[in-house]
Amino acid sequence: MGGESPIFDASKEDHFGEVAVLSDAKDVLTHVLHVDDDPTLSPWTFRAFFLGIGLAVFASVLQEIYYFKPQAIYISIVFMTVIGYALGELLALIPRKGKLLTLLNPFPFNSKEHGFIVIMASAAATNAVSTEILAAQRLYYNADPNAGAAIFLVISSQLLGFGIAGLLRSVLVQPSRMLWPINIPVVTLLETLHRDKAETRFRLRVFWIVFAVILVWEIVPEWIFPLLQGLSIFCLAKQNSLLFTNLFGGSQGNEGLGFLSISFDWQYIASLGSPMWIPLYTLTNSCIGYLLCIVLFMGIYYGNIWGSQNFPFMSQLLFDDASNSTVFSEYNLSLILTPQNEINRTGLAEHGIPHLTGTYLAYLVTTNMGCTAALVHMFLWNWSDIKAGFFFLHPTNLKKLLQPSTYMFWTGGLSKEEHKRRVLEDPTMDPHYKMMVQEGYEEVPNWWYGNVLVLSFFIGLGTLYGINSTLPWWGYIIANLFAAVFILFFGAQMGLTGFQFNQQPIIQMVAGYIHPGKPLANMYFTVFGFNGVQQGQWLARDLKVAQLVHLSPKATFTAQILGAVIGAIFNYIMMKTIVTNQFTILKSIEGSNIWSGQNVQQYNTLAIAWSIAGDMFSVGARYQWVTISYLLGFIVPVPFWLLYRRTKIKFFNYINLSIILWYMGWLFVGVNASILSYFIIGFFAQYYLRLYRPGLFVKYNYLVSAALDGGTQVLVFIFSFAVFGGSGKAHSFPTWAGNNGGFSANKNIDFCMYNPANG
Repeated sequence: MGGESPIFDASKEDHFGEVAVLSDAKDVLTHVLHVDDDPTLSPWTFRAFFLGIGLAVFASVLQEIYYFKPQAIYISIVFMTVIGYALGELLALIPRKGKLLTLLNPFPFNSKEHGFIVIMASAAATNAVSTEILAAQRLYYNADPNAGAAIFLVISSQLLGFGIAGLLRSVLVQPSRMLWPINIPVVTLLETLHRDKAETRFRLRVFWIVFAVILVWEIVPEWIFPLLQGLSIFCLAKQNSLLFTNLFGGSQGNEGLGFLSISFDWQYIASLGSPMWIPLYTLTNSCIGYLLCIVLFMGIYYGNIWGSQNFPFMSQLLFDDASNSTVFSEYNLSLILTPQNEINRTGLAEHGIPHLTGTYLAYLVTTNMGCTAALVHMFLWNWSDIKAGFFFLHPTNLKKLLQPSTYMFWTGGLSKEEHKRRVLEDPTMDPHYKMMVQEGYEEVPNWWYGNVLVLSFFIGLGTLYGINSTLPWWGYIIANLFAAVFILFFGAQMGLTGFQFNQQPIIQMVAGYIHPGKPLANMYFTVFGFNGVQQGQWLARDLKVAQLVHLSPKATFTAQILGAVIGAIFNYIMMKTIVTNQFTILKSIEGSNIWSGQNVQQYNTLAIAWSIAGDMFSVGARYQWVTISYLLGFIVPVPFWLLYRRTKIKFFNYINLSIILWYMGWLFVGVNASILSYFIIGFFAQYYLRLYRPGLFVKYNYLVSAALDGGTQVLVFIFSFAVFGGSGKAHSFPTWAGNNGGFSANKNIDFCMYNPANG
């Protein structure tokens, strides 16, 4: 195309601080954040690499610790941002004298260095699904793969998702509608820390006051007064009723639904993300699903559907026919496994088909429905947002696959000027990305991500055969194809709504049917089919962070690659340490309020169960609705879409069955006493403040959310090692009315009745 590229005037898009009710993603991007940049700031310093690598090690260790906690907790990027800022400013105090000192402190610590450090640490702050299978092999299969092979397994599984997400960044990251709401607090904080101090003085003061207050406060519910983790008036009033435990309890893993409990512990309230940044649309649909979940779980258990009362109210384990309401009998997996860790059909016939708990089955049914409902929902309501991801299927592009020039990656492609024109003329593009293109930031060539994808693919394939995974090459390819498709659909869903769907059950079901009788093959299939999706989503999220802090694409690529590799190595090291030191607790049904093996239990349970899918889940089998639910999920969104197109009633457009269905199984695991507090805070921020106090919302909502996350996680990290046994020895606070000893004393810390059948 001839002619000059259009000019993008960033100042016309910068509405920072203007009092307005924010109605869409672009409003958030231009009112909460500044649309301006200083391209002279450089992230390429020794200081940035030094702190980035150090925090990557730190983050990967901490996230792996959290994987073995009773509640799934994710390392907040905000936490990494606060730590990175403190260390960066500390190094900036070094006098610039001599080459060495100047290397450590070349100029004042800047926002680009800080963004680089945060991106690297965030890429490492994951618990790789591959460590789940390695932990499961130690706990349940008496096997311990070679450390070198295990580390390469983790690295390849992490980078495959990175390669796919990078190739899809024009769909998942660069448009305005792809807000990735989870990122707004951290980007707000980065801006506040690095802009002119006269401009941000009061906002910084608010941040540090909230940060300090929550850091000190968390000592109370976390250690001194754990009753405040989940305060249930009902359980305090009636401490001898398992019905009350199941409905109102929830301060320990797998205890109960936590209905009407109040939590004063931000660690658990914001365990899956602060409710202050969750969009009102997502919050409303999740609340509907949550209320339906309580009705569904109680109905299934007390209706004794699937013989639920013969098993725990909540558990992710397999049970045998001897289990009853007074003694829970765990299924002995060794009786149905061969020495090659495959299903022994003779042993299975002799000992019977394993049983699952009713609440876990309900979770599988609703999640499976939600998974296929999400695919249909994205097609019907968001096709315009994802269709670019399918352009490679256009006949013209398919013909190019037969041309040798297609594979000459060092030639061809859009020129810098052509790329600039295309971006600046596209009204859907994020103003921040337009500004970066206008200022001349060089985009990373697609072949960089393509090379990462190809290299990781072959490393992963070689590793699978090197550790006798029992997963054949063709199964490995199918797993990665699922990852590629799911990253597009579920990555777009997360970018648009802030909601992250768990695709693990559907991946394990597919593995069960194509690799029957092979639990290990099932788990390794899941490593690449599910972990690839999850990692791809997180890395796409971080690409959006980099875009909003205006970090150059090549610096972002470097930071993410380094972070992912470092994280993989230290994930493995920490997993092995925890499994060795907490072996007994990790294998127990309820765990403790400090350590829990529920995530590994769930992973292993599904692998075994789906390995005998024909006996357990096929149509006509005991749990046939788990499979039928996938088919129902394709149908349930359609009536709402048709009704909306016909009536234009907003209610039908507002309902998202994918989110509702997932939350209908939300409470199947973990600490649930914090849910009411989560919704109260979320609706207060996203409804009341956003609509009726927009000035406060724009200036402080995301900043306060960042402060709460940062202060809490600093305290929890310190306590994980100082008093919770992360260093090998726990130091419990003395027993008193607010701390009854919990699991170690065969009690629930909210004083709900402890089920003696748990042992």
